[in-house]
Amino acid sequence: MVLGSIKGKMATRVLQNVGNSLKQTRNGVRTNGQVTHIIRSLSASNNRNGEDSWFKSLFVRKVDPRKDAHSQLLAKKEDTNLYKIQFHNVKPECLDAYNSLCEEVLPSINTDAHYPCELIGTWNTWYGEQDQAVHLWRYRGGYPALTEAMNKLMQNKLFLEYRNERGKMLLSRRNQLLLEFSFWNEPTPRPGPNIYELRSYQLRPGTMIEWGNYWARAIEFRQQNSEAVGGFFSQIGSLYMVHHLWAYKDLQSREETRNAAWRHDGWDEVVYYTVPLIQHMESRTMIPMKTSPLK
Repeated sequence: MVLGSIKGKMATRVLQNVGNSLKQTRNGVRTNGQVTHIIRSLSASNNRNGEDSWFKSLFVRKVDPRKDAHSQLLAKKEDTNLYKIQFHNVKPECLDAYNSLCEEVLPSINTDAHYPCELIGTWNTWYGEQDQAVHLWRYRGGYPALTEAMNKLMQNKLFLEYRNERGKMLLSRRNQLLLEFSFWNEPTPRPGPNIYELRSYQLRPGTMIEWGNYWARAIEFRQQNSEAVGGFFSQIGSLYMVHHLWAYKDLQSREETRNAAWRHDGWDEVVYYTVPLIQHMESRTMIPMKTSPLK
């Protein structure tokens, strides 16, 4: 009877300790909402020797370590192209003057071999954010080429006057530095007339490799009408941002081309698995300016 009583008391204490631990856990969730508080409470109660508990292991995500950065795994290896995309929100009453200023100055920089940069395309947003201009530049040679071009432009009187006048016409501006996906074709000048769609995806952090793996296959379904112009991912600016640039003859052609992709086996699977990777997405339909290399 004595032994039974001792065992009963020990069992009661164990249950009390478990109950106290669970109570502390619930309080930790209510007060701090932190998983680390839960783990520490349970670890202190059950791991007197400092060993990790089985419960703690449930909250530890095993990550496959890689020696290469995402940019090295996704970007093209045969060159060191760096891209800059600029978004300029123009005062509505200044849009015509802004376009004229860009058409006067930007082509002179693009055609001057003194500057290690190329103007890929320059557009006005048609559907999407209104009174907006989008410019896409390429720097062959990566960051050193970007630095060289910026230093030289700071000595260019015409460019400095352009920047000063441009500033009076803008409501806001932002830019991003981009690398191009290895599985997309490099953007090249094309004849027009075309409309362009810039589809921008804000991905969940840590999903860029997964996105690249799916789109390396998906791009095969979107080459039937040579609509794929370029695919990029951000390096500086808004991170985990992807931009896909497409060209179409008109809006009806866009609709028909996009619908045709669903007739390919595998396209529905790509959409199914990539949609959960997206936090936010945006589509701009754009019209090229007169001097844009992408017509």
